[in-house]
Amino acid sequence: MDPSEFDDYVAMIHGTRARFAGRLDVRLGIESDFYPGVEPWLRELHARASLSHVLGSVHYQVSDYRKLFYTGDVFSYQELYYEHLALSAESGLFDTLAHPDLIKNESPDDWDFERMRPVIARALDRIAATGVAMELNTSGVQKALPEMNPSPGQLAMMCERGIPVVLGADAHVPERVGDGYLAAMQTLQQAGYSEISYFIDRKRQSLAIGEAVDSWIGVA
Repeated sequence: MDPSEFDDYVAMIHGTRARFAGRLDVRLGIESDFYPGVEPWLRELHARASLSHVLGSVHYQVSDYRKLFYTGDVFSYQELYYEHLALSAESGLFDTLAHPDLIKNESPDDWDFERMRPVIARALDRIAATGVAMELNTSGVQKALPEMNPSPGQLAMMCERGIPVVLGADAHVPERVGDGYLAAMQTLQQAGYSEISYFIDRKRQSLAIGEAVDSWIGVA
């Protein structure tokens, strides 16, 4: 979404909320790109509306980001991604960090989780200290390295540090809303999680995964 479309987006959500009042809880959220130096602009953007949930993303593939930070060294780019992920949590701008190992799709053949484990651990230590949640994004199964973002290995590291997790499908089309959530909740349980989180008016709420699974099966 271009920044010039922000007011139209807000109006659309408010209109949809009014149309579905009493039937569906429609809330306003935003996903914003992060890199060092953009913080003042994002503060102004996020203050333009009453947001219920703000996700922060580091999109390594965006041309402006690549021009600024890609030097041709894939491993350094992977390290920098996690540095920026930690900085995004420390900025205080976000409730949740979206698809937090997306960088593995930059060059799947060069992705080595065990090599990256110390880098990831340092970033997760910093993120855990902020209290910011992280997303389990089911759309990862459709990417170059076909697994959810983050991987089970990173999820387990997040669980060890008590980092809350929010589910997301990255649904760019209506048909993908909630896609893969049952599998995602099972993956979370295997990683050691017993709760999932969500946000209302930028305040984190928690729900037992068992309750969420029962509810999901009941709807399905």
